[in-house]
Amino acid sequence: MKINSLILLLVAAVGSSSWAQATDLLDIYHSAQTSDPVFAAARAAQQAGQEKLPQGRALLMPSVNLVANSTFNDLTTQYKGAFPFPGGTNRYNSHGYGVTLVQPLFRQQNWVAYSESELQVAQADAQFKIAEQDLVLRAAEAYFDVLIAQDSVHLASAQKTAISEQLAQARRNFEVGSATITDTHEAQARHDLTSAQEIAAQNNLEIKRNALQQLINAQPQALRPLGGQFKLEAPQPADMEAWVNEAQLNSPQLAIAQAGAGLAAKEVDRNRGGHLPTVDLVANYSKNYANGSSFGVGSDSTNKSVGVQLNMPLFQGGATNSKWREAEANSERARQELENARRNVALKTRQAYLGVVSGIAQVKALQQALTSSESVLDASRLGQEVGVRTNLDVLNAQQQFYSTRRDLYQAEYNYLLSQLRLKAAVGSLGEADLARVNQSLN
Repeated sequence: MKINSLILLLVAAVGSSSWAQATDLLDIYHSAQTSDPVFAAARAAQQAGQEKLPQGRALLMPSVNLVANSTFNDLTTQYKGAFPFPGGTNRYNSHGYGVTLVQPLFRQQNWVAYSESELQVAQADAQFKIAEQDLVLRAAEAYFDVLIAQDSVHLASAQKTAISEQLAQARRNFEVGSATITDTHEAQARHDLTSAQEIAAQNNLEIKRNALQQLINAQPQALRPLGGQFKLEAPQPADMEAWVNEAQLNSPQLAIAQAGAGLAAKEVDRNRGGHLPTVDLVANYSKNYANGSSFGVGSDSTNKSVGVQLNMPLFQGGATNSKWREAEANSERARQELENARRNVALKTRQAYLGVVSGIAQVKALQQALTSSESVLDASRLGQEVGVRTNLDVLNAQQQFYSTRRDLYQAEYNYLLSQLRLKAAVGSLGEADLARVNQSLN
């Protein structure tokens, strides 16, 4: 039986008891949606950002304030000269209340602030979109990290078993005098090295499982491995610039930078409005009661007023002009950051596209390399039997085979992640894309 088949049987034997009830990639993602604190914080941040719009709208709405008072008065009066009323001490209580309404009629700064709130909401939505895509990627990366760690443990165990057979054979050959002690030492050294690698692989598996546990806040169960449904698919459309153009339209990172540039431009208008007058409609209603006065006579009074109030800023020590210049400089900074964001989005999209394309080529090359490594191993074993290959040749061939197998596993997982990263680069990554990757699992 070929070595490749032996490995597949070993992996199947290790996981067959649990794969029937194994957790898949979508299960991990759904658990992360409800358990990951980073994503929960992003959701709360979006909810907070949504409140910017009603806060901006409130600047255009009327404001109504109620004031009330109750005062105890102790008044002593002494008149000088002829006066028909006697002096003395009067103690009495006065109280009242009033309502004031202010409706802005012209406040240019408030209108600009309201339009800014719309951009702030757009930024909050784009930030949450990034968090959603980041959760998809983190779930997939944590999932595949555990799978490759499991594969490494299984491969190390299979390699250790194969080397143990070589070690036993070398000892038998030495005992009958058909081989030197060097063959035994070489096999023992490889066996010890593989044992150390197996321990390291098991430790790494525990670390990756802990990372997955942190994401879903639960002990991860057996995970479904990559199966026979795995297919290599080129990006569609197979045009890198088409993906770049889509990213320029839909990238949430670019949307944040665009909203930032818009906010900076509106800040210029808002600070320029510091020179403009404000006009408000002001209405007052007040009621006051006093059961005494300096003449010992109580009184009730009611006041009603409606008017228009103009406030014209004339001079604020140069602060308004300084804030205006500051806003213009910040606007230029935001425009440059927007241009940088456009270039970064284009660069990351091209990198993600090439990652998928090169990933396909790498997987195919490693598949061919694995076939060749298996043939070399079989030939080395046969050559050892007929005396044209040494024990060291077989050990080297085994090392090459298992290293190639491990590299192929890693390349396959990287290819699947590259597909998701490409979708994230253009701002279209979602659960449907994760479901397509999930179909590649057993």
